[in-house]
Amino acid sequence: MPTLLLVSAFAVATCGLVYELLAGTLASYLLGDSVTQFSTIIGTYLFAMGAGSWATRFLGRDLLQAFARIEVIVGVLGGCSTLLLFWLYGEVVHFRVALYGTVFLIGALVGAEIPLLLRILNSEFDFKEVIARVFAADYVGALLASLLFPLLLVPQIGLVRTGFLFGAINVTVAIVLLWRLPPGRGLFATRAFAVVALVGLGVGFAIGDQAQVLAEGAQYPGQILYANSTPYQRVVVTSVGGEVELFLNGNLQFSGRDEYRYHEALVHPAMTQVERPRRVLILGGGDGLAAREVLRYPSVEHVQLVDLDPGVTELFRRTPWLTRLNHGSLSSPKLRIASADAFEWLRASQQTFDVVVVDFPDPSNYSVGKLYSTSFYREVARVLAPGGAVVVQATSPFVARKAYWCIVATLAADGFATRPYHALVPSFGDWGFVLASLGGWREPRALPPGLRFLDLPTLEGLFEFPPDLRRLEVPPNRLNDQVLVRFFDEEWSRYVGA
Repeated sequence: MPTLLLVSAFAVATCGLVYELLAGTLASYLLGDSVTQFSTIIGTYLFAMGAGSWATRFLGRDLLQAFARIEVIVGVLGGCSTLLLFWLYGEVVHFRVALYGTVFLIGALVGAEIPLLLRILNSEFDFKEVIARVFAADYVGALLASLLFPLLLVPQIGLVRTGFLFGAINVTVAIVLLWRLPPGRGLFATRAFAVVALVGLGVGFAIGDQAQVLAEGAQYPGQILYANSTPYQRVVVTSVGGEVELFLNGNLQFSGRDEYRYHEALVHPAMTQVERPRRVLILGGGDGLAAREVLRYPSVEHVQLVDLDPGVTELFRRTPWLTRLNHGSLSSPKLRIASADAFEWLRASQQTFDVVVVDFPDPSNYSVGKLYSTSFYREVARVLAPGGAVVVQATSPFVARKAYWCIVATLAADGFATRPYHALVPSFGDWGFVLASLGGWREPRALPPGLRFLDLPTLEGLFEFPPDLRRLEVPPNRLNDQVLVRFFDEEWSRYVGA
């Protein structure tokens, strides 16, 4: 029995950390700003563990059965928590109350485990041996969870099924211990509950992916055509009125009904600044829609696309109903794909490019915010050929006016001449871009045929700003103090009423 209890300590420690990581990852997916979400989740979880540990002082008898009961309860709650929270996100107004309430309950139960094990084992070993062995098992289990979670569990199993799997491990620990106990009061009911819980968690694991899609259905308009968790993000593709929409971590990236407005506005002002652009770098843009616009220029010989998530680029390269949208751009012989962090790729690159298209998600967290920093734009300037042009998608100047002009100021701080502009994209509203160059400006003479939104008069009008959108004096976004992320979070939160 002592060895079995030490193995149990290892198992429950692994499960406990996985539940914490699941909650933090889910909160980052749904609420953005991974630093804030993980910090608050970890703080709540640790506080709850302290409360659960303190509460064990009121348990005075049948400690082993009490420990087993806690394992069953935490297994059920922790195992179902991810699916439950996905469902609640689309159903309740005060989602954060549900999120932190769930985290607190799981944390309190997990916090009770080690103190109970210490008390149970105290009769088998000297106190110093109990402390050494239990905490060694606990910390090794935590290390295993921290390695398995990003390398295996999220990319191969997904968040929902990972929850069910580790819930089943908790319940299995309980069942093994319960069948070692002599007959006693309430033991039959506890065993029956544990078996039913294990079967339920097994069913949940088997249908977890389908259940997650159903739970997400209320969050997204239309029909979900594709849903998958990559190591980097949750990818969902829907169909609304026959038009495809892409969501990353719950945020709309484009709608097929008007994406042409966004991508034409993103690409062509920069491409027309170079007389015969030959080499083009696209940072982000894994859906291939920016590449589609770049490849309209016959002079283009080489397009290098750098996107972090190969799950997105492969989806848009291999899926017929998506390749029709990007005109098969990701399979063009002119295009090369690098699945890499754009910052690291730029630092290592020795190539130069006539045009650089920067099409990253909005700076809603610090990991993305670094890609809008002075340090990043210095690397962009280094790979820009003489006479070349850069364009950056720069969020909404109407909703996030300070954030927009902060991006302009950041480019200017690195010596770029800037021409801010904006376009109406109905799915997003008034959307901002920044054209940048290390030289002068060239008057556009022609646009490629087949455009649906831009012509030369329309292009010229994009650079006009009404009074309520005009420049604000804000500091640049530097890597050591990402003011842009704070501006973006404050302004968008105020706009959506979060």
